[in-house]
Parts: sequence; structure tokens; C-alpha cells
Amino acid sequence: MASIVNQIGMFFWNIFHRPQFTDVIDIILVAILIYQLIMLTRGTRASDVVKGFILLLVARFLSELLGLPAITWILKLIVSNGVLVMVILFQPELRHALEQLGRGAKFELPGSSKVDENTRIITEIVQCLTSLSRRRVGALVVFEQRTGLKDVVETGTSLDSEISAPLLENIFEPNTPLHDGAVIIRGNRIVAASCMLTTLSESNSISRDLGTRHRAAIGISETTDATVLVVSEETGVISMARGGRLTRHLDADTLTEILSGLYQRSNSSIFSIFSRAQSWIKGVLHNDKKQA
Repeated sequence: MASIVNQIGMFFWNIFHRPQFTDVIDIILVAILIYQLIMLTRGTRASDVVKGFILLLVARFLSELLGLPAITWILKLIVSNGVLVMVILFQPELRHALEQLGRGAKFELPGSSKVDENTRIITEIVQCLTSLSRRRVGALVVFEQRTGLKDVVETGTSLDSEISAPLLENIFEPNTPLHDGAVIIRGNRIVAASCMLTTLSESNSISRDLGTRHRAAIGISETTDATVLVVSEETGVISMARGGRLTRHLDADTLTEILSGLYQRSNSSIFSIFSRAQSWIKGVLHNDKKQA
């Protein structure tokens, strides 16, 4: 046990006391690759397999650290052959990624282009909801957060399309095939439409004037961390359900503020990673100049 503790202590000591400039660059490149891998597989069946493969790598590391030769040997075989199996299973995804590289697609760091895209999305959603509100067309838009909504998505029609005001308005237009149900938005994509929210809130604090659409919005916000925007078909009032609470009578400015908070929060973690990395690089360069 003491040897394991010593190995762990030496591992962390080397991380924090022996970083070279090349190590910093190496860590940043690995972070970018991992981020792009997550973005490539997010929302696909490959994401669960990638998670399982990462767990196998962690298990192999722990078994080798604990000195379990049999388990280490088995996990080594699984990991070695698992790479080949993943290449065979996810040939379409890999081919798509290689095609993007071949067409000159770039792995972009989070920056101004991401901010511009978020601004466009927010403008499109606000334009759509305010237009539906003026025309008193009912709408239900669910923004997926950390809690996955795969079971809800499977009840509707898969779209995987860019967010635009005309598309959203057309989806909720009465007497069209997809108008009945909720639209699920994941990041900057419309994942599905005409999704059924089966969990209705049973809270006694909900006004009797509110119908099934609002109870469904509150219900999914009670069981997940999703944020839901609702347009009333009867009054045209725009409401937001979050954390089991309903906020009504939203205008364009309030909607913009809410959506800006959603999209800024979704990108805050990756921004913080790269900002800390940038500060680290500046510190290393500054120390090198001092030593010189």
C-alpha cells in the first residue's frame, strides 16, 4: 500500500514540478483533440462507446498500479483489440471526419466565430418566438443541458438541423405534421421535433388557466435541468420553465438575456480551460526570460 501511495505522490509531483514548455504544448494539443473527439461523437451512438473505452483505460491503469497481472493482461488485450473494433463499428463517423479534413475543415479553438454563431442562434430563436407570440401560435422549445433527453428525442421526428427562425416557425405552424409536440435543441442544432413530454407537473401552485403545454414544460424542468420556453396558444404569452418554476410574460429583451445565459454557460468550461492554458504558457515564457 505504501508503494502505491509513493507512486501516486511521485506522479503528481512530476506533473506540478517538472513541466517543460513542450509539455505545456503537448497538454494543450491533447486537450484540443479530446474536445474535438467529444464534439464529433456527441449525440451519436459512438459517445457511449467512447465513454466505455475510457473506463477500460482507467481500469487498466488502476489494475497495473495495484499490481494485478491477470486483470492487467485481460484489459490490455481488450484495449488493444478494442481500437480495431471501434474503427470497424464507427467507419461512417471516421469517414465523415476524414472527409471534413480533406475538404479543408479546421479544428477551431473557441473564439469569436463561436460567439458570432451563438449570437445568430439567439437572434433566430427570439425572432421566432416573438413572431409566434404575435400570431398566437403555440410553441414548446426544450433546451437540453447536462441531463440527456435521448428518451424524449426518440418519441419525435429526428431533424439534426441548423437553428433558424423560418424553420422553427414552420415546425409550429398549425395543421403541419410536426406542429404538435416539443422541439428539442441541443447546443446549436435542432435535434428533433414533435416530441412528446409525457411527464406533466402535478404542482398545486400552477394556475388553472394554464394547459397541458405549460404543465409538460414544468414537468420536464422538474425531472431534468432543461430550460423550456413556451408560447401560449390562447394568449400569446411567452413563458420559461426552469427547475420546476414558471416565469411568464417574457419580452424580446428578457428572452435574449435568458438565451445568452444558456449559451455562455455551455461554453464557459472550455473557455476556462484554454484561458488557464494561455496564462500558463505566458507564465512559462516569462520565467524563461527571467532565467535567460
